[in-house]
Amino acid sequence: MARPKRQEARRTQLMEAARRAVVERGLAELRLGDVARQAGLSPGSVLYYFPTLPDLLQEVQREAIGRFCTAREQAVRDEPDPRRRLLAMIRSGLPEGPGDELAYLLYELGAFARKDPAYAARYIDLYHRQVAIYVGILEAGAAAGVFRLAGDALGIARNLVILEDGYGLHMTMAVPTFHPTDAERQIIAYAAIATGCDLT
Repeated sequence: MARPKRQEARRTQLMEAARRAVVERGLAELRLGDVARQAGLSPGSVLYYFPTLPDLLQEVQREAIGRFCTAREQAVRDEPDPRRRLLAMIRSGLPEGPGDELAYLLYELGAFARKDPAYAARYIDLYHRQVAIYVGILEAGAAAGVFRLAGDALGIARNLVILEDGYGLHMTMAVPTFHPTDAERQIIAYAAIATGCDLT
């Protein structure tokens, strides 16, 4: 009975090591040996638990996406006011800055999504989950008479997620082009126009 638990603990250890290695080295420079050194193991030991480095990184991606989506859902779950829910959702989708490890991890692993359908599928699912949260907020706000939507809720929700992604990418580059406060202000400005509601 103990063996499966030990194996699960080792897999978790390797995923944590891979997260640290991606953040420290970046995906382009990452090698299996980097993860092994982070974990204090040999490369062969890593391959015992994950057949290839991309297999390991798929698990890292899955965990990071789950953590990100859960945080966004929790940020708006208990807020009854549509205006404050919308603001909380916007803030939960932006990196805190260049050092935001979770955001950096998601952007780095996104490079695989351009060539690997499995990675792409998880990012598509991430996109749809975020859009669905926004649609719920927008439709509830419109039904309550708080928002006067300038278009359909789905289109506005898609724009909000894409704006977050674009600003977030610029915020996590080696030389950031946007400060978190500026990015947040710009997205809120669009949301105010799209909802016909003063969000300042």
